[in-house]
Amino acid sequence: MMVKTDWLLVVLLGLVLLILEGAEGRKERILGGSPYELAYSAINCRKHSASIKDFGGIGDGTTLNTEAFQKAVNQLSKYASDGGAQLVIPAGHWLTGSFNLTSHFTLFLHKDAVLLASQEINQWPLIDPLPSYGHGRDAPGGRYISLIFGTNLTDVIITGENGTIDGQGALWWQQFHLNKLKYTRPYLIELMHSNKIQISNLTLLNSPSWNIHPVYSSNIIINGITILAPVTSPNTDGIDPDSCTNIRLEDNYIVSGDDCVAVKSGWDEYGIKYGRPTSHLIIKRLTCISPYSAAIALGSEMSGGIQDVRIQDITAIQTESGIRIKTGVGQGGYVKDIYVKGMKLHTMKWVFWMTGNYGSHADTHWDPKALPEIKGINYRDVVAENVSMAGQLDGISGDPFTGICMSNVTIGLAKKSKKNPWACTNIGGISSSVQPPPCKLLADQGPKKSGMCDFPTESLPIDSIEMQRCSYRLNM
Repeated sequence: MMVKTDWLLVVLLGLVLLILEGAEGRKERILGGSPYELAYSAINCRKHSASIKDFGGIGDGTTLNTEAFQKAVNQLSKYASDGGAQLVIPAGHWLTGSFNLTSHFTLFLHKDAVLLASQEINQWPLIDPLPSYGHGRDAPGGRYISLIFGTNLTDVIITGENGTIDGQGALWWQQFHLNKLKYTRPYLIELMHSNKIQISNLTLLNSPSWNIHPVYSSNIIINGITILAPVTSPNTDGIDPDSCTNIRLEDNYIVSGDDCVAVKSGWDEYGIKYGRPTSHLIIKRLTCISPYSAAIALGSEMSGGIQDVRIQDITAIQTESGIRIKTGVGQGGYVKDIYVKGMKLHTMKWVFWMTGNYGSHADTHWDPKALPEIKGINYRDVVAENVSMAGQLDGISGDPFTGICMSNVTIGLAKKSKKNPWACTNIGGISSSVQPPPCKLLADQGPKKSGMCDFPTESLPIDSIEMQRCSYRLNM
């Protein structure tokens, strides 16, 4: 039976990859037959363009190019007020340590370009913990800077023809499991305090930890990204919007060892004090595989608040849960006005999972009186197969999760499913046309109310951002 299940998963993976390869906009094509005649969609085109080779870069997979990358960015930054600049990474294997980006700048990876993250620890400078966290995620101290990093930037694009960024994370995972790290592992891409960000049409492999982490930023588009890491790799979250606003995640495919998308806004007393929520977030057409985590998680670091998240057309295969809310006493903050419409799920433990006893804390100074507010959680048009348990919904005693709505939900239970498909404590809400019938705390409104759960019809500001068609002929 296990062999049959594994074979089915391989077939499903293959079908998903074929569909994604053929999707419009998934992978930009080269025009005119020339390997250096490029065309792609972007929030802005650039007046100036150069190759990493112009700055001494060598793509042999062994030469370290950190200085070449930083020299290129520094020199191209002078064009910020003159139409901006693009740095093209040609075919090759480009070994590098961390480097910083600049404003009005595009980093473009050729389809056969591979950025290889250096495995020399001294190539990763240390930076302070995030102010809304006050503490490293892996260890109390600071953290290693991300491979591609930027702060206080405007108009930044990281894109390509599905070129690859390989974090070579196995060394970091081993050090983490052996408890040998004094600082938090690096991410592949982190942009802080920035505005107008596009990350698109790339493959990200084997990140040391989280893959894409926009934080304290706004007006963000992340689309056409493939993220791959072993499903047993520690904390290899796919995309983690953190204390950000006006974000659009579309057409992304993620296989990881943690949540495919994790929405965050700071940790315990530090997140409460910093007070910057994540809001106005759109997640569309996500395909996720993560046997030990969620397709989409809200929290656990949610102490600055999460509001107005619109989730639509999600496919999850062999994933621990569909949508998970993670919080607990001491976290404060809120998760409210969450809208989910159109989920297709196959093989998982829980379709719906809300955890009010998530016990991960930054330190011992968290406030036991800081209770989270969870309300206005809407799910509609969900189909799931081979599920162990329909829902585990656990609020907090004296602080129930309220305003939960489920409608038009059909869940096919696995042969070895739990005897009771629902478990509910300290929650309240309504339901309609949900099978198997949910717990009594989700009061049945009858089949005529099958479309009752809210999903906003008005657009968000991020929807008004129009993409331009950019084309370049480069002599390299």
